[in-house]
Amino acid sequence: MYAKGLKSMRGFLKYFMILLVFSLILGGVFIAGCTDTAKTTPAPATTTAASAPKTLLIATTTSLYDTGLLNYLESIYEKKNNVDLKITSQGTGKAIEIAKAGDADVLLVHSPTQELAFMKGGYGLNRRSFASNYFEIVGPAADPAGIKTMTPELAFTTLLLKGTNNTAGIAFVSRGDGSGTHSAEQNIWKGAGYNYSTNVQKSGKWYVEAGKGMGETLQMASEKGAYALTDEGTFLAYKNNLTIVPIVTKGKSLLNIYSVMTVYNDKQPQEKIDMANNFINFLLSPETQTEIGNFGVDKYGKSLFTPMSVSVPDATAGWVGDHTSPATEVKPAPAATTTTAAATATAK
Repeated sequence: MYAKGLKSMRGFLKYFMILLVFSLILGGVFIAGCTDTAKTTPAPATTTAASAPKTLLIATTTSLYDTGLLNYLESIYEKKNNVDLKITSQGTGKAIEIAKAGDADVLLVHSPTQELAFMKGGYGLNRRSFASNYFEIVGPAADPAGIKTMTPELAFTTLLLKGTNNTAGIAFVSRGDGSGTHSAEQNIWKGAGYNYSTNVQKSGKWYVEAGKGMGETLQMASEKGAYALTDEGTFLAYKNNLTIVPIVTKGKSLLNIYSVMTVYNDKQPQEKIDMANNFINFLLSPETQTEIGNFGVDKYGKSLFTPMSVSVPDATAGWVGDHTSPATEVKPAPAATTTTAAATATAK
């Protein structure tokens, strides 16, 4: 009986050992399989900092955005450079505020007097003019004010006189936003002999300040059957949706010059200044000047802008910036007063 129990126990142990060995073999295969899988599965690709595009912030005027020119040039520039252009469009006055606050690397606007003040204040480097077109006074095709053959100054005078006399059909929609176009309007009023703030603003219901971009201002003028001052490029871009037409298109005071400059302050990294200078040189390059000259021809039958390589406008001294020299400055030149004082001291 004992021998029979012992034999049964041995059989059980033998069976248990066989199961144990079989389990170990299966476990080894499973572990090996997992190990091989881990070895052969490629690690996910990662983007290195070196391959990520750098960012360049551009503050610009609404007219360059509304016409589509800047977006068109953006795609060309980004294909040639590992740079992501971030563009914010405002009226020139607001764009300058953004640049002064250090929230932009490049300023691209069309108000020479404001630009020159910006440069004089030490906020910018390498001011370069790269294109031009003209402002124009647009209004109802019937021209109820009868200004079609007038100079811009006489046209504004006529609109003011008829508007303040409540002549039917006379209204003017102004940008009223401190933009380059608004600045050009004020210059025309000044040339006509009027003080803008005392003689024009608040002069009656005929004069409306939109406080909006050029495209929206044109749409408002069209809805009201009113006159407005606009840059030629934006009008061409919107004309299919407007009922107003160009009325006064000639006059020296209608010249519209576009310039670009590198934003400078004591916190601006050298790398950003170099990138901004590179963008300016891109705008001045023969290839880009040709692109600017061709922009709009296929859609509107004429270019929306005249590049400096084609024609340099005759303007008030200082209004047209350098357009032939590459942008190389990385900090402001010494002030003229400092140079003069030093020269006087040397002479003594």
